[in-house]
Amino acid sequence: MSSPQKTAIVTGAGSGIGRATAIALLKAGYNVALAGRREDALRESITEAGDAGGRGMAVPTDVTDPEPVANLFAKTTDAFARLDLVFNNAGQNAPGILFEELTFAQWKAVVDVNLTGSFLCAQNAFRVMKKQTPMGGRIINNGSISAHAPRPDSAPYTSTKHAITGLTKTLSLDGRKYDIAVGQIDIGNAMTELAARMSKGVKQANGEIAAEAMMDVTQVADAVVHMDSLPLETNVQFMTIMATKMPFVGRG
Repeated sequence: MSSPQKTAIVTGAGSGIGRATAIALLKAGYNVALAGRREDALRESITEAGDAGGRGMAVPTDVTDPEPVANLFAKTTDAFARLDLVFNNAGQNAPGILFEELTFAQWKAVVDVNLTGSFLCAQNAFRVMKKQTPMGGRIINNGSISAHAPRPDSAPYTSTKHAITGLTKTLSLDGRKYDIAVGQIDIGNAMTELAARMSKGVKQANGEIAAEAMMDVTQVADAVVHMDSLPLETNVQFMTIMATKMPFVGRG
């Protein structure tokens, strides 16, 4: 099933930003391995891509575990011969409770998915991309607006997203010798099932509950496709894409 088309892996592809991005890549002509915990959700994403879904492959994957991640990359390269893009998108949040009430298990679950999962996928991407011909590829990490500024009661999520920025910068440097371009997309208030609550009301820095502006998730997906449309000699190191009127820029 080898193909001259570009090949991508998208994690967290069973819903939200991951689903929208996987669909956008399929419609742009990519072969796409869709990774996530639930095979049925991955197949729903492929179905939503219509005719383009024929280039999609569902690979149930727990990104916190080295063995399933290695299997994801092996299956992708076996099916499509090479790997051009990895979108590290899989993410998890903890309940919005007081910091002092967080359990160790809640903290660890977020760190394992958001940070360790991105590390494992990026490491496997390096191993594949440095050996293929032509050498190289691109990794895009989902950093989130939380890589810049926290919401109240968000210590695990915000900490991991700040850490993703450090991972992105380091991999951008370490990838140069292999023609691997590494960038980050920081997303604010894209309308997904997970983020829909923000349009109804979410806790602000002063403790008040307020509705926030939202943007269409397909615009995020289109931004990821654009980032990878550039030649490997050019890299979008950081992109912030957000609902224009969300409370991010300024004081609040």
